[in-house]
Amino acid sequence: MKKHGDISRRDAMKVAISLIGSLIGTALGIPAIAYILGPALKKEETNWIRVSSLSTIELGTPTLLKPRIVRQDGWIEEKEEVGVYVLTEDGRNFHAMSNICTHLGCRVRWIAEREQFFSPCHNGVFDKHGYVVSGPPPRPLDEFETKIEDGNLYIQLPAVKRTS
Repeated sequence: MKKHGDISRRDAMKVAISLIGSLIGTALGIPAIAYILGPALKKEETNWIRVSSLSTIELGTPTLLKPRIVRQDGWIEEKEEVGVYVLTEDGRNFHAMSNICTHLGCRVRWIAEREQFFSPCHNGVFDKHGYVVSGPPPRPLDEFETKIEDGNLYIQLPAVKRTS
């Protein structure tokens, strides 16, 4: 005979199955949520990359350097080459500029005879410090913050956009 307050075997099984299911769901769900949200919650790190030793940079003329970097976008890892023009007049102060035109994203090249950067994007022209001389580019070449450590030049990514 069943007393008041006793639970049936069927109700006990329902409770046990619900508890086990909840435990399994939690055990699988928490790591899955951490995996999905992890990259979005990751703090932005300062990204200093070694460009070159100081001895390879010419005085008074922009030097094109192409360091290889690894970019992490969420779970996707991409290896790429970044083009950087580095200018120094005295061997102590360094000015690093992107080699990407600010008009349409073409790669600029240094023309030593004219002492100017030339962009094939509608004939954009920049001076040796990256400022617009003529053409449609809306602003100077983007700059990279630089630092020197142990005889090597480092730049910080991403490039800093200059207004003029």
